[in-house]
Amino acid sequence: MTQPFYVAPEQVMKDRADYARKGISRGRSLIGLSCSEAILICAENPSRLLRKISEIYDRIAFAGVGKYNEFDQLRIAGVRSADLKGYAYSREDVDGRSLANGYAQMLGNVFTHEMKPMEVEILVAEVSGVPSDDRLFHILYDGTLIDQSGFTVLGGDADAVRDRVSAEFEGTPDLATGLRLAAAALAGPERALSASDLEVAVLDRQVEHRSFRRLAEGEVDEILGGHVGGATAQTEVESVPEAADLPLAATVTTDTGATDLATAEPRQATGVSSPSESNESKAESDDDEAAGT
Repeated sequence: MTQPFYVAPEQVMKDRADYARKGISRGRSLIGLSCSEAILICAENPSRLLRKISEIYDRIAFAGVGKYNEFDQLRIAGVRSADLKGYAYSREDVDGRSLANGYAQMLGNVFTHEMKPMEVEILVAEVSGVPSDDRLFHILYDGTLIDQSGFTVLGGDADAVRDRVSAEFEGTPDLATGLRLAAAALAGPERALSASDLEVAVLDRQVEHRSFRRLAEGEVDEILGGHVGGATAQTEVESVPEAADLPLAATVTTDTGATDLATAEPRQATGVSSPSESNESKAESDDDEAAGT
């Protein structure tokens, strides 16, 4: 019996991590931000049917980047777990920390034991009465659980987006300022994003139970005031030269001769006789033949 090749566990884990990161890097980034009125979650997502941000329970939201079918399975599992716990015990017993721990264990088991790791990163956000008590849990593909305050960034271009948010993030911004900051950070200096390119949702801290709410495209556009980012959308129009700019020698050939485009006066084409001249020459030849006979 042939003995299988030995592969170091470190190499196996490295290969799986590289595989998962490569899949996540194809996805667009997402930002979770604590604002004075709510927790804001803003994602670059031009699709109006496939959602990256969803409600889990009363004051808990879910967001994912990476492979859609995989993080949507995690969303469904989280909704069922929260509903079952709230029904069996109490709605107050459902919290973001226990849900994030469950997600971390699930992703860690898949990363370690399954053939292929999940190509996802997820965010579990729980809003509280004051911004300082908000909870933002960032769970990586290998089950690593990170508790962050203020803001968090997920996705392939997370490092660059995080740097842009850090440069402008101060204190606790209001919702409009936070949305403009998040949209500008997602767009970057070389692109422009509009409301139709974004998916935005909030966890309103003023609402008692179901605090999750999506922002309509009109609301987002009103706050952003059009495009945001370092570039502006421009439409290129092909310029057509005027007649005065054309060379004088440019002509259009017709059946009866040629016409100068600059003067719009017909002139006779070289080596081409007009119909009247042909008729006159034919009549003269007929007279000569008659005189000869």
